[in-house]
Amino acid sequence: MATIADNLARLRERIATAAQRAGRTPAEITLIGVSKTHPAVKIREAFEAGLRHFGENRVQEWEGKRAGLADLSATWHLIGHLQSNKAARAAGAFTVIDSVDDWALAQRLDRAAVDKVPVGPMRVLIEVHLGSEETKSGVAEGELPALAEKIVQLKELHLAGLMCIPPFLEKQEKVRPYFARLRQLRDNLETRLVRRLPVLSMGMSHDFEAAIQEGATEVRVGTALFGTRSSPQ
Repeated sequence: MATIADNLARLRERIATAAQRAGRTPAEITLIGVSKTHPAVKIREAFEAGLRHFGENRVQEWEGKRAGLADLSATWHLIGHLQSNKAARAAGAFTVIDSVDDWALAQRLDRAAVDKVPVGPMRVLIEVHLGSEETKSGVAEGELPALAEKIVQLKELHLAGLMCIPPFLEKQEKVRPYFARLRQLRDNLETRLVRRLPVLSMGMSHDFEAAIQEGATEVRVGTALFGTRSSPQ
């Protein structure tokens, strides 16, 4: 059976190949290991193989793993939907929040981030809802500019870019237009805000090569790295 280190090596090869095809360098792309429902021991195994970014979906689940991984110098991403009433816990538990989608949540994160150590703004991404799936979270495209304009005024948050979870489609070429749309939205925002938004978090195990073709700087991979997900505790 393939080990996590084996899987990580293969993923890096695929990222490098996709980057080369897009005229980019692999160093431009950060691999985030989506560790939701996987035990701390698998996260540690991935860390020992060289991975430094991990993504979790739920605050409570990560709080249950965090103590056993406190010695790891990694970046912990919250990539799942975050309710405003859990903003303070999330700010304390995660390094970055990649799924901000409304103003009330942003305000609560801003207040909670004051207490983060080391001192400095907390990086956030705005999650954009692309597609018509009612079960998906994210701010609507039409509401994105106004939300971004508000967030950049918050002193304790640093808006670095956008994130999306497009519809699941078997063929990468069919999902590629969603990635292109997120890039276009980012480019439009940069012009509107007169500031750089360098991060595009898009692409998962089944479609990250297409996302890289469209400018992804972070790809979120779970199954291809850790294997089939365990049942949630």
